[in-house]
This record gives sequence, C-alpha cells and structure tokens, in this order.
Amino acid sequence: MQPEALKGSCLCGSVRFELKPPLTGFRYCHCSRCRKATGAAHAANIFLPMNQLTWLAGETLIRRFDLPGAKRFAVCFCTQCGTRVPSKITGTENCLVPAGVLDASPDLRPDGSIFWGSRAPWFMETQELPKHDEYGK
Repeated sequence: MQPEALKGSCLCGSVRFELKPPLTGFRYCHCSRCRKATGAAHAANIFLPMNQLTWLAGETLIRRFDLPGAKRFAVCFCTQCGTRVPSKITGTENCLVPAGVLDASPDLRPDGSIFWGSRAPWFMETQELPKHDEYGK
C-alpha cells in the first residue's frame, strides 16, 4: 500500500503543496542561521528529493533568499504572509520542508538534532518546562 501524500500550506493558504513519501530525514537544526530564519530555538526540517514535491497553488508567490557566502543556506517564503515554505537545497536534488507548514502529522519523527554545539545558550529541553493546554499563567 502506497503511503498517502502529505499536504502543506502557508499561514494565509495562498501557497499549497504536497509531498509524496517516503521522507528521507527529519532533524532539528540549532545553527544560528536556522534560529535567525525561524525566530525560534531551532528549525524542524524535513528532507526529501525535489521530485517528491508538487506545488498545488501559489508557486508564483514564493520568493527565495540565498544567504550570501553560504554554500547551501536559503529560505523560501510566501510573499503574502511571510511563512517559510519548501526550498530546493542548492547543489543537490533535494528539498527542505519546514515541518510546521504541514497540514497533518508525518509518519516520520525527528531523528536527531544537528549543530547542537551552536544551540542558543537559553535553550531548555521541553521536558524541563511546565505544560499548559492554552496560554500559561
């Protein structure tokens, strides 16, 4: 039985895509570039071959920023809402998909953290923090 395609979209819904499994990797990246690009402690990145990504809508709304001097770092985003969307990894036939833009949970779970030595000094493992179902006190 063929695994079902995963759909994803930006915040405003203008950019939509689907991924054909299998996904080849899922990692948290703690490098300073990913922290800056996401505004978070780490990026949650899924990887797969480009030919497994299909744009369903809004491809013309996507802009790409290639970081000058970086071998492979780039971000693609929806020009309507700013949401990061999948991007081709320069020099490869693979793409990076920000996991948070998927509309459903992938079968794959993160398989590790990369650039751990570069993690933010304020980063804390989530199991150390109190949990709330909505806004905390």
